[in-house]
Amino acid sequence: MTADALPLRLPARPTSTPPCRPARGLLSVVIPCHNEESVVEATHARLVSVLPETGMDFEIIYVDDGSRDGTLARLEAIAAKDPRASVIELSRNFGQQAAMSAGLTLARGDAVVIIDADLQDPPEVIPEMVCRWRAGVDVAYGQRRSRDGETAFKLVTASLFHRFFASLMPYPVPVDTGDFKLLDRAVVDAVSSLPEKRRYLRSLVPWAGFRQEAVFYDRHARLAGETKYSPRRLLALAFDAVVISSDKPMRLTWAGVAALVLVGIVAGATAITRSNSDASGVSLAAIVAVACLVAAIPTAAVAIVGEYVVRTYREAQGRPTWVVRRSLNTPEAAHIVGTETARAA
Repeated sequence: MTADALPLRLPARPTSTPPCRPARGLLSVVIPCHNEESVVEATHARLVSVLPETGMDFEIIYVDDGSRDGTLARLEAIAAKDPRASVIELSRNFGQQAAMSAGLTLARGDAVVIIDADLQDPPEVIPEMVCRWRAGVDVAYGQRRSRDGETAFKLVTASLFHRFFASLMPYPVPVDTGDFKLLDRAVVDAVSSLPEKRRYLRSLVPWAGFRQEAVFYDRHARLAGETKYSPRRLLALAFDAVVISSDKPMRLTWAGVAALVLVGIVAGATAITRSNSDASGVSLAAIVAVACLVAAIPTAAVAIVGEYVVRTYREAQGRPTWVVRRSLNTPEAAHIVGTETARAA
């Protein structure tokens, strides 16, 4: 059995030697926010009512990813009233993946939960994730049974992309999942130490390994506001995810080369047969079809290689993934990795 064929769920550890989990411990909840003023207060209220059920102390880290509405002001008000809430204000919109990564580097918890601010992923699932973590699971990821408030087109395309993406990875990647998950401290440290700047956590977390297990839940419709991912942004994210995480698209060029060679052999044999039988010449349509195919293959190859070159260039630039403008209720801004301009408020 190859590494690609290994099942996602690793064998359970012997019950006689459970992993060492703290009797109480600290749970960190990381929440990226971008233009979520209509829902963020409800999100905080839901969290503070649910998190005590975990039996852990907790901190909630809000990362404002360049919001242009009143999100930051509402987060500041939350932090002023609740010392368990921290706010990280990024200097501009760096994207959800960067915002989540910034929150992970600040999180101090023995376990860290990533959840969106829109309440589509219900906080009530977190206690079950903590139970799995205490039982020895290192990554308890939310796997959706259903998705309310989504169009049929989005459901179908999302399902197809998840399976296509998983098929490209050289390691097991769960399908029908998002960024809603619990990570053990060891997993957080492993992922945060990775040097790449353009991140896609849905592939980085499985890459790190560890014991992973699904927690099934029903995804809700947004409580308020609207999605920040237009079809164009979703397509860009999907393309970025594939190119960042897999080198298989580049290797598809060889399949194109093989197809081109096969077409050439068949075309050559056909030309010889027609020549021997004194048949009429090749039609204009056949010439155009062959010419288009010949032109498409190298063009696609150049485009794919170009995407990798661009991303290699961006990695070589060494720019930070995010920049922190200021932080509230954080123990020390120097704890934040990925920026040299972070400072405490």
